Amino acid sequence: MTDIPQRTRPLRVLAAMSGGVDSAVAAARAAEAGHDVTGVHLALSANPQSFRTGARGCCTIEDSRDARRAADVIGIPFYVWDLADRFREDVVEDFVAEYEAGRTPNPCLRCNEKIKFAALLDKALALGFDAVCTGHYAKIVTLPDGSRELHRASDMAKDQSYVLGVLDEQQLAHALFPLGDTLTTKDEIRAEAERRGLAVAKKPDSHDICFIADGDTQGFLARRLGKAEGDIVDESGAKVGTHEGAFGFTIGQRKGLRIGTPAADGKPRYVLDISPVNNTVTVGPAAALDVSALTAIRPRWCGTAPTGPALYTAQLRAHGGETEVSAELVDGELRVTFTEPVRGVAPGQAIVLYDDTRVVGSATIASTVRTADTAGVSQ
Repeated sequence: MTDIPQRTRPLRVLAAMSGGVDSAVAAARAAEAGHDVTGVHLALSANPQSFRTGARGCCTIEDSRDARRAADVIGIPFYVWDLADRFREDVVEDFVAEYEAGRTPNPCLRCNEKIKFAALLDKALALGFDAVCTGHYAKIVTLPDGSRELHRASDMAKDQSYVLGVLDEQQLAHALFPLGDTLTTKDEIRAEAERRGLAVAKKPDSHDICFIADGDTQGFLARRLGKAEGDIVDESGAKVGTHEGAFGFTIGQRKGLRIGTPAADGKPRYVLDISPVNNTVTVGPAAALDVSALTAIRPRWCGTAPTGPALYTAQLRAHGGETEVSAELVDGELRVTFTEPVRGVAPGQAIVLYDDTRVVGSATIASTVRTADTAGVSQ
């Protein structure tokens, strides 16, 4: 049983409204369930005019207006909260620093951890709210002893539990996800929004990184970090091309390498390693990307931390599949071994562990062990 139907008393709920259809329907469902709901839109840019019309994220001026209109239709109070400074420090600057260090961060996961379920939730609780409601597709299950678990959404095609794997037990105790039990298509969610009179029913979904309006991540990083020409080398160290900044690459990348010298076997080459120290990018065959194990740091548990080694499934990307692993917490670090090698795992990514549909927790990948390490390829 999920949280909204089980509540025996109305709650004071702060509904985070991005201006999209999912968060609007979530707020409407929370209000319909009898809760005392207040809508809030997070102003995450110090200069929102810079997030132009048609931006592909969720932080434009139009989004704020759409959220306000939805709140008016639902009949709930609505406010805009300025969290731009916190967002810049905890999400944008972290994103730039991670790429500068040769890692591949997930800003949406960081935003959930630091903004929506830290800064926002802390402020909500201080103001007397009981919970924060969002339009994420995930489920919270309340156990007989009152403890709560985070689970995958009923509809795996829309599941967003991966980006919520940073939430701890205390944060879960004050979270509502009204869409988590929805076994419907996105078209049916839009139809529900239309029935409710919400103008966002036909609004396109947000995607990509909200603070990079045009979707050009490499260009954004180049403006922040400056261009720095360096070498692209093969596994032997031979120069095969040049680049304008190692920060513009991710492990496993194939496109955009601009390598002038073809591989001896004629097959495509992929980014195997990024070295910010000497500004070098190493490329090689796809097979050299196979990872057999990894170490992850800064674990966060959606409940009690596991003890001893155990078998789980793991997800490595927001839209990736599951893979079987064994994992153990050793001296505060998560040691993970894959049952079958996986490809293109990058330091900086999050690994989220699952026990069936239950989210066990997450950690940030620090290093990997490649199956080709005996041939001298390692990360």
